[in-house]
Amino acid sequence: MAALACSPADLLPLLGGNATSAAAEYICGRFDAVSSKFVDTGYAVDNTYLLFSTYLVFSMQIGFAMLCAGSVRAKNTMNIMLTNVLDAATGGFFYYLFGFALAFGTPSNGFIGQHFFGLSKFPSQSFDYGFFLFQWAFAIAAAGITSGSIAERTQFGAYLIYSSFLTGLVYPIASHWFWSADGWASPARADNLLFGSGVIDFAGSGVVHMVGGIAGLWGALIEGPRIGRFDHSGKPVTLRGHSATLVVLGTFLLWFGWYGFNPGSFLNIMKAYGSGGSYYGQWSAIGRTAVTTTLAGSTAALTTLFGKRLLVGHWNVTDVCNGLLGGFAAITAGCAVVDPWAAILCGFVSAWVLIGFNKLAEKLKYDDPLEAAQLHGGCGAWGLLFTGLFAKQAYVNEVYPGVENRPYGLFMGGGGGLLAAQVVQILVVAAWTSVTMGTLFFILHKMKLLRISHEEEVAGMDLTSHGGLAYEFEAEEKKEISF
Repeated sequence: MAALACSPADLLPLLGGNATSAAAEYICGRFDAVSSKFVDTGYAVDNTYLLFSTYLVFSMQIGFAMLCAGSVRAKNTMNIMLTNVLDAATGGFFYYLFGFALAFGTPSNGFIGQHFFGLSKFPSQSFDYGFFLFQWAFAIAAAGITSGSIAERTQFGAYLIYSSFLTGLVYPIASHWFWSADGWASPARADNLLFGSGVIDFAGSGVVHMVGGIAGLWGALIEGPRIGRFDHSGKPVTLRGHSATLVVLGTFLLWFGWYGFNPGSFLNIMKAYGSGGSYYGQWSAIGRTAVTTTLAGSTAALTTLFGKRLLVGHWNVTDVCNGLLGGFAAITAGCAVVDPWAAILCGFVSAWVLIGFNKLAEKLKYDDPLEAAQLHGGCGAWGLLFTGLFAKQAYVNEVYPGVENRPYGLFMGGGGGLLAAQVVQILVVAAWTSVTMGTLFFILHKMKLLRISHEEEVAGMDLTSHGGLAYEFEAEEKKEISF
């Protein structure tokens, strides 16, 4: 925020013939002091908004933990809860050492950041500590997605290795490409925009959700399905999670946190559009983003509710919760640049995308206890395509100003440039994550560091690795829960 300037030489003639230069200097000095206070207040308000959004995004870790715990069998509850805690802890350490620098270490080239390792020379004119914390919360969200795909059969050491690698290297480089001002596909580049547009992935359908989902896809593929997930004839067997209550609680916490995830990605709130002095500004765009987020998730939940009722004949709360989250994952890319009516369409399609990918997973005997790859990877990819189709010109120019004739949604009359950029992101994120995380999981598999033994899996990791069950059971219940 720029300060208003006062020049004694310009002010003196306006004060009349009896005024002195000392009076003009005094008035300008007071004016400059007041102006500086307004600038300070602007920075304080924006940083407070960013920190508040960060706390909301971090609260999603509670949601992930509850959702994961409810979606696994009781014998693996302590294991999955501990992995969620360590996603945040290891992510904090490695994102501080390497991740933030690789993502946002400007000035840099288009492929990788080069400054701020260990937050050296920090804060700067470009970034303050709140921005680091906000980006860390996003990095650990990606790691949390992956942990759901490989739940109930992964060695504890493998969790530590993949989480460190994902938050310290894989995710940061991907986020640099699409979110840093220097990134080769960033819409914030000063020149040489990809297809004249750059990729619009406002809050991370690709950067966060696809990265986490595809990483989980490779982990689950290389490990193979859980024991008992498919019978001897290859038919799927439902291994129901032990607590629908925790699933619903986790879903509501994630919903709550998404209001920091999407609206918070504006990073500041005190920004006027146009000449200022209007009721409409960035604060309005933030409110609209919260509305589009809400409508996409709500529509996806309702579509899943009735769609699954028609397909399987009953109302399933877990399916509805996953459908809701799929809608959120999809709208995350375009939440700031689409109208509310378009968000409804986004949520409707995302529900069917998730249902379709779940059907395909069963056909291919792919086992993902939380449907994380299908939900975050599949719905995240749809969200990127949706943005390329429905981004509105006025909103695109407000959120990404300074570029004349920037492409916007194909169906909104903006040509195919933005859609082409979105397709490039889908392909690049899929390839980058597959090469890096797929290779890591394959190496862990070959070193016998990935999957637990048959005996441990049957008994449950709480007993074999964590000193006991999460809940107290009677003897008969303990016997039942081991199967």
